[in-house]
Amino acid sequence: FVEKILRVQPKVKRLYLLVRATDNESATQRFRKEVIEKDIFRVLRNNLGADLESFIFERVTPISGDISDENFGIKDCILREEMSKEIDIVLNSAATTKFDERYDVALGINTYGALHVLNFAKKCIKLKVLLHVSTAYVSSEKGGNILESPLHTEDTPKGTSRLVINAEKEVVEEYLDRLRVQGATKEEITSTMKDLGIKRAKLYGWPNTYVYTKALGEMILGQFHQNLPLAIIRPTMVTSTYKEPFSGWIEGASLSIFTFRYFTQNPWIDRNGKSINVPNPKIFSSIASFQAYMDIRYILPLKVLWLANLVLCQYYRGIYINLNRKVRVVMQLVDLYKPYVFFTSRLALFIVMISFSIVFSMYPLIIISFCFPYSFDDSNTEKLRVAIRESDVDENLFNFDPRCIDWEDYIMNTHIPGLKKYSMKP
Repeated sequence: FVEKILRVQPKVKRLYLLVRATDNESATQRFRKEVIEKDIFRVLRNNLGADLESFIFERVTPISGDISDENFGIKDCILREEMSKEIDIVLNSAATTKFDERYDVALGINTYGALHVLNFAKKCIKLKVLLHVSTAYVSSEKGGNILESPLHTEDTPKGTSRLVINAEKEVVEEYLDRLRVQGATKEEITSTMKDLGIKRAKLYGWPNTYVYTKALGEMILGQFHQNLPLAIIRPTMVTSTYKEPFSGWIEGASLSIFTFRYFTQNPWIDRNGKSINVPNPKIFSSIASFQAYMDIRYILPLKVLWLANLVLCQYYRGIYINLNRKVRVVMQLVDLYKPYVFFTSRLALFIVMISFSIVFSMYPLIIISFCFPYSFDDSNTEKLRVAIRESDVDENLFNFDPRCIDWEDYIMNTHIPGLKKYSMKP
């Protein structure tokens, strides 16, 4: 986002960038190392050369802060006043995206962080809009056509009870107080908080802590934004850059059905110069067929091994513990990512791969493919595309129409090579 603004809106007056750091000097150092030095700035770097940093720092002010805190933890009242007088647009894309994040952490960032951003935005006297980045999956696992409608506390997927967001905060505090009294270790507190997040999410009908706390964040914004202009966007997934500033740049990783084809055609070479073989995938049409396969292929043999240990005085105990852990991790991952194992285009949905052979040293490669049970209405996005076409804005600079993408070509020739270059290490 920063790169795009600086490249296509070079006359932007000032961009205040909130960065987690101990102080503003550390924030600047982190911004320089983790942002400016990234390859995503290649086009600007080639255009500006040695002037790149001065060009950026004339327009960008990194600020030490955290949306989990009131006023973002910014103690400099002069800086806060300057920001409230100058800022026209507030963009909140800060989030913890771990599906099984600690409930207290996720609630602090994804839910109450949104409230802190809103309260800050209300102090900006020139504000034109607060833009909040959410996720399409706040809709949970509803079927059918999902409209771009706001969420309310009574709109829980299960519909069994009305959400009281402050009560969730109290639940967290009660759990933490109890754990401290019990003398729980840091690891025990983390584990309990992770379990609590999943438990509370599923209680109301969301599959994991991430989408649940993002949904709560939307509810808070809807409840308290009053007359402040608010826009919420709900992206479905993030992949590598399509064309701008160049093709294939990404931070993070994802595996699809094309990955198997790609690495079959273009073998991955390890540090010893040997090619890594990608095993033939198994494809399942439903979670039930996957579960049946796992029962027969892994879980039943594990039970036999457990019985053998009873008879043979735990002779295979080490092997059993290792394999049992791997199977348990895989099943937890499948349960966690089950709602999101789709790669969707206009015509199709595809898959997610869980590689036993590469990730867990188990054979074979698993691909789960489900029928996508719903579609997302994008009427507002289409209206925006029409407005851009009808304006004098250069449409090529703001092209966000996925219908122009050949998905197979993009995955095979752009996305996976980008993953290989920027995210994967053999």
